[in-house]
Amino acid sequence: MTEDQALQEIKRLSEEINYHNHLYYQEDRSEISDYDFDQLLKRLIQLEQQFPQYKFEDSPSQRVGGTITKNFKTVVHQYPMLSLGNTYSKEELIEWDERVKKGLGTEDYQYFCELKFDGTALSLTYEKGILKRAVTRGDGTQGDDVSANAKTIRSIPLKVNQKVPSKFEVRGEVFFPKKEFERVNAERLENGDDPLANPRNAGSGTLKMQDSSIVASRKLDCYLYYLLGDNLDFNTHSGSIEKITEWGFNVSPTHRKCNNIEEVLEYISEWETRRHDLPSETDGVVIKLDNLDQQNELGFTAKSPRWAISYKYKAESASTLLDSITYQVGRTGAVTPVANLKPVILAGTTVKRASLHNANEIARLDLRIGDTVFVEKGGEIIPKITGVNLDQRPADSQPVEYLKECPECGSALIRKEGEAIHYCPNTDGCAPQILGRIEHFIQRKAMDIDSLGAETIRGLLDNKLISDYAGLYQLTYEQLNGLEFKSFSEKKGDYSVRSLRKKSATNIINAIEESKKVPFERVLFALGIRYVGQTVAEKLAIHFKNIEALSRSTQEELVNVPEIGERIAESVVDFFSTEKNTALVERLKSSGLNFEIEEVQVETEGNNLADKTFVISGVFSQFSRDELKEKIKLNGGKVVSSISSKLDFLVAGDKMGPAKLEKANKLKIQIISEDEFIQMIKV
Repeated sequence: MTEDQALQEIKRLSEEINYHNHLYYQEDRSEISDYDFDQLLKRLIQLEQQFPQYKFEDSPSQRVGGTITKNFKTVVHQYPMLSLGNTYSKEELIEWDERVKKGLGTEDYQYFCELKFDGTALSLTYEKGILKRAVTRGDGTQGDDVSANAKTIRSIPLKVNQKVPSKFEVRGEVFFPKKEFERVNAERLENGDDPLANPRNAGSGTLKMQDSSIVASRKLDCYLYYLLGDNLDFNTHSGSIEKITEWGFNVSPTHRKCNNIEEVLEYISEWETRRHDLPSETDGVVIKLDNLDQQNELGFTAKSPRWAISYKYKAESASTLLDSITYQVGRTGAVTPVANLKPVILAGTTVKRASLHNANEIARLDLRIGDTVFVEKGGEIIPKITGVNLDQRPADSQPVEYLKECPECGSALIRKEGEAIHYCPNTDGCAPQILGRIEHFIQRKAMDIDSLGAETIRGLLDNKLISDYAGLYQLTYEQLNGLEFKSFSEKKGDYSVRSLRKKSATNIINAIEESKKVPFERVLFALGIRYVGQTVAEKLAIHFKNIEALSRSTQEELVNVPEIGERIAESVVDFFSTEKNTALVERLKSSGLNFEIEEVQVETEGNNLADKTFVISGVFSQFSRDELKEKIKLNGGKVVSSISSKLDFLVAGDKMGPAKLEKANKLKIQIISEDEFIQMIKV
């Protein structure tokens, strides 16, 4: 693989991983299994190790989790909440044990095993025995303050009525108990609402709700498994677990101290089936060195501790009949095949459908209607077909012939060279595409018109009040008040007619008007240009400053923008070369939307760092990474993402990546500490 090929592959993997991270952490849903996600990440890490010059600071390999939700106050963790390395193989677990043994230089060590609960990580800070703050993991360095919601979880003590340190932190996993999840879904169906997808995503979404009364009604629970603080009187993890159990925290009784790796493997085997009887969903086992001094001796890599690892159970499998294949059309025209299955129980839930991804996947599996197929629920969330039982294939079965025409509008499908997806080219007349583009346009990360929903949009389209998202800005209160549209009821299994009332009509008009304040980068993202996600839209907006300059840019000019590849550049040029799209942008401009970067007069603190470039790596005690970047800019310096011979300084924090340190030393870059940086900016 050439350097250029490696760079393009690293960019592609990073984009895909960031996309799935966003879905999982911000939208509480997944499109791939944990295993498939881990394989993407593993491949990225391998390439970055092979080509360290392309290991960018914003690489998802450096990340612990998702982005920070703005609905809650952001809090910097006193102790970073690192993720664990994952393995799905007992052989790899034995190899990890060998590394532990070699690292410690002794066989005198023990492990502590805990079930890995499938929920949302939470940090609880207590001062003088009183719960002061509850913070989600966020990106590992900082998270969301969800104290009001955490206090509704009855198993979390609001006060510890025992002698405890003046300040300490307890970490655990918030989960949606299976029985409560079933109860809430039964109530939702009774009320005609859609059921929640699964306990993990529902629990995560509930914890981020702004109305704590709804959180309380869902009766979340929490298992605690980690104690942190200064001057604690124990030297083992098992001792800390005994301590927080004694203090009244809810600790799962499923943990076990193991004398060697053989006992660890026995624990894993024992709980592979027993875990399904627990009140919470689980997806693996966490194995930690028990002795804290030995933990400190082994230390950390850039993103995870060397003294702990997560063993993930393989997804469960079941067999069932493939009844039919239907096809769904997305906002970009992409057509996705879906397998309709004879209902089968898998990992505690009924599975009726599974994604088939594309024509290549159907051909690879050699699927035929009437086949008995093997189904896995990857990560115990997303069902997928993994194979066919050929012994039970009907004698008269025929290979599946992939759809040639759009199932919605009848247009002939197209398939671009080098792509696996079929597309419907009828962008103006295919209903799901029109609806999807408008739904994308109004979402929170784009124009944030939250008073509109999918059914209301369908009503606007059906009543010919709009034909695209630009039409939203011509709507009037009189058109919306009393507007009738169809609404599907899960309870009745049929559509009924609803109408917008005065308050809803007013809220929609106000939200549309408020959206005109949205900055250019989010407007650009809202346009729905293929491959232009949030991050790409921001980079393009900053580089080109306004829509006129962007629309006139050539493919070569676009590729010269840092981190913009050929595929994105081609898509942007295609978008603005279409008269329909340029007319759409003009209509939005005339409606008052922002199509240029707002130039803000930046205040400075000084020019001590003028013309100097910096790379930041690691965790810092006096600044968050964002605060440190801002300090550099305020003092005339520039922050870059990668180390090169032109770099002036590497600001090194705790747990910085060893690859960056090695490269900086090789290039003889000056490495400075946080304290040395502070001295540089002092007048």
